[in-house]
Amino acid sequence: MKHYYSTVDGIKLTFSDIEEDNDGFDVITFYFERENDKGFDFAEGKLPENNIYKSYGFSEDELLSLQEYIKNNSFLIWEIARERGVKHSA
Repeated sequence: MKHYYSTVDGIKLTFSDIEEDNDGFDVITFYFERENDKGFDFAEGKLPENNIYKSYGFSEDELLSLQEYIKNNSFLIWEIARERGVKHSA
C-alpha cells in the first residue's frame, strides 16, 4: 500500500508499508513523482539506505535534493509507517 507524505514544488512523495527484505531487515520503499508533458517523472528508493536506485526525468541536482529531503524526513516516515502497524513479508 502507498501512503501519501507530502507535495513540495509539484513533487509528490509517497511510501510503502514496512516490508521485510530478502535478508530479514525492515525496509520502506519511497516514491517521488512529478507530472510532466508526457506523463510523470519519478524516483524510487529504499529506507533506511536513503538511496534512490531508479529514476526518470529528474536532473542529477534534483536527485541530490530529493535524497537530502528523504534523509531529513526518514524518521517521520518510519514513525508514520509504524503507527499504521502493518508489516508485510517480501
